[in-house]
Amino acid sequence: MTASPLTIALVQQADQGGLEANLNACATACRAAADEGAQLVLLQELHNGPYFCQQEDPALFDLAEPIPGPSTDALGALAAELGVVIVGSLFERRAPGLYHNTAVVLDSDGRLAGRYRKMHIPDDPGYYEKFYFTPGDLGFTPIDTSVGRLGVLVCWDQWYPEAARLMALAGAELLLYPTAIGWDPRDEPAEQTRQLDAWMTVQRGHAVANGLPVAACNRIGFEPDPAAGGAGARFWGNSFVCGPQGELLARAGADRAETLIVTIDRARSETVRRIWPFLRDRRIDAYDALERRYRD
Repeated sequence: MTASPLTIALVQQADQGGLEANLNACATACRAAADEGAQLVLLQELHNGPYFCQQEDPALFDLAEPIPGPSTDALGALAAELGVVIVGSLFERRAPGLYHNTAVVLDSDGRLAGRYRKMHIPDDPGYYEKFYFTPGDLGFTPIDTSVGRLGVLVCWDQWYPEAARLMALAGAELLLYPTAIGWDPRDEPAEQTRQLDAWMTVQRGHAVANGLPVAACNRIGFEPDPAAGGAGARFWGNSFVCGPQGELLARAGADRAETLIVTIDRARSETVRRIWPFLRDRRIDAYDALERRYRD
């Protein structure tokens, strides 16, 4: 593992109302983060527009674009200009009728270092992603960059310890989650609190179980449901970074745009894994049932 410190930035924003405005907002935040010493910038899930999966509408497939394509060109040029690594999140048009929710990694020289296609696809009220996204087929493979080996996952993947573990076993130095998650405004405040706490707790658990830093970048703002009678979604922000023992290093608020700048001591992963050698003590001879959906 790389021992040098790494300064990362998480860009938490609301939808700006259009593709160009959103990309401009991302670029402005990336430039400001680079000025503050960021070497890696993490953007939120589907940052080019609103979270469109609140409804099922075939016309919305027109929002997708190829990879490489216009957005990776723009983000790559920005990464090269600033000398930083940028992790973005796009609606990928792979072929007619075949689309993915895809994270892209632009290295500090502007090249497309790699992509990750979201593996776990939700289908919940207000999150109808199975209509739009084919499950990923690239596996849980970290992406090598000039700042290290990145374990990039996307949103719903946050709830699955298997995804985090497989990234760790493949040598990821940190786990990164572009995210779009929020509350149903009709839920009681106590239920909203439970959901947010669960979201943070499970990801801090991934950090602990794997001895790795974790960064999750979420969106903010209320986005109405285009369908009549829908409650819409209030995205809860709270982007955060934690260390390899789950310790919170920085956390954003719930309702304002902000960029978290955090320097991670990557040498701590080695230190923590020496005193908590969870990887050493895994019973790989006894885990065959994990390949089954459920043990009846």
